[in-house]
Amino acid sequence: MSLKQQIDGDIKKAMLAKNKEELEALRSIKSMILLAETEKAGSDELTSDTENKLLMKAAKQRKESADIFVQQNRKDLADREMFQFEVISRYLPKQLSEDQVKDALKAIIAEVGAKGPQDMGKVMGVATKKLAGQAEGKTISELVKRLLTS
Repeated sequence: MSLKQQIDGDIKKAMLAKNKEELEALRSIKSMILLAETEKAGSDELTSDTENKLLMKAAKQRKESADIFVQQNRKDLADREMFQFEVISRYLPKQLSEDQVKDALKAIIAEVGAKGPQDMGKVMGVATKKLAGQAEGKTISELVKRLLTS
């Protein structure tokens, strides 16, 4: 079942349950998917990789917005953004723990043959492709820096 079909089913469930907040979050995800489909003129279905990238982007936006609202003492808006983040997170692939990411990065460093911080670009290129959707880019970057400098 594609993400779009899954979202449509969940929208129907949220409508029947009269859950307005969840319905709003699901509709925002669906609108992102529809927008991405219209941008890709010609192909009707998005690949799962593209869907994951869309979801990661949306989740990151919600989290950053919530942080900004917390700084501005707007708890009501921050709560709304965090709720939407949680709804979006349900559709994301399972995130790796920091130790799992570190192990994967050690294998990538050995594979690429990186010796020090000057090889960070090589490692990041491979790591972001292999760990796409499973870890945030910021986390990957920090761990690569740490591993290459030690």
